[in-house]
Amino acid sequence: MKLGFAMPHMLRLKAMTQPWEAAVTGADQTRLAKWAEQLGYGMIAVPEHHIIPRHHVELSGPHYFNAYVAMAHMAGATETIRVNSCIAILPAQHPIVTAKALSTMDWLSSGRVTVTFGVGWLADEFELLGIPFRERGVMAEEYVQAIIALWTQEEPEFEGKYVSFKDVAFEPKPVQKPHLPIWFGGDADAVLRRAGRYAQGWWPFLTKPEDIPARLDFIRSQPDYAGLLEDVYYGLGTGRVGEGHVVKDDPGGRAGQSAAELIERLGQLADLGVSWSSVPIPPLAAIEEYYDFTQWVAEEVMPAVA
Repeated sequence: MKLGFAMPHMLRLKAMTQPWEAAVTGADQTRLAKWAEQLGYGMIAVPEHHIIPRHHVELSGPHYFNAYVAMAHMAGATETIRVNSCIAILPAQHPIVTAKALSTMDWLSSGRVTVTFGVGWLADEFELLGIPFRERGVMAEEYVQAIIALWTQEEPEFEGKYVSFKDVAFEPKPVQKPHLPIWFGGDADAVLRRAGRYAQGWWPFLTKPEDIPARLDFIRSQPDYAGLLEDVYYGLGTGRVGEGHVVKDDPGGRAGQSAAELIERLGQLADLGVSWSSVPIPPLAAIEEYYDFTQWVAEEVMPAVA
């Protein structure tokens, strides 16, 4: 089990965010990224929404980064820790631009990038971006094929409904080969089938932990399963967020658990096939206490679950 670092003030979800996080600045986050790397955390993952409709702010909050910009910043501030998205909305940007952003990031970070793609769920956001919400799954399928072609083919060529190219050059290629790891986030059957075709990792959100083994069996049982899946990321606080970001009660994901409780719960997740997790951000007075908390996790929990 590897632990990602829960970066405060990446979002302001009603179900998860602690009040003290709102005072955390970008400069604070940069220092925390360096701290996380020093302590041995394996990854920093960045949530993404581009715009939030006013009627959804109570649950979702207004504060989100562009995943690729934030990932690149975190990678540039560090030397060894991996960066990821959780998730990046694949249909929201032209795949050539996405492929270039991620390959540039992988090149400059010496191969420390993973990307978790999602198809998105907030219909109003798609309408505001001028993207057909009901076509997002088909778009995502085509986009990931085009991105992989750009990353892996010496003379990239692709023909699709939404994107086509030939007689083009595309560099830099990702440092990681055959390309940087692709994960998919989500829980629908279509998402899992897509993960089976292309992904090295899966990030469930609404799937209950006890259902993860069955869903992994579903992925691996598909006739077009490519055999690439290696990682599953399930943060301990995931169960506190329901569909549409509604608040749910999940005793197993509550903040403030003892080291023994965290070790037991992480061990249970590992037995279910989870390879990455993170510890919920607890209620604290200020950011200074978060340094102490994350050091405590690194010293008391991380060695026991590694």
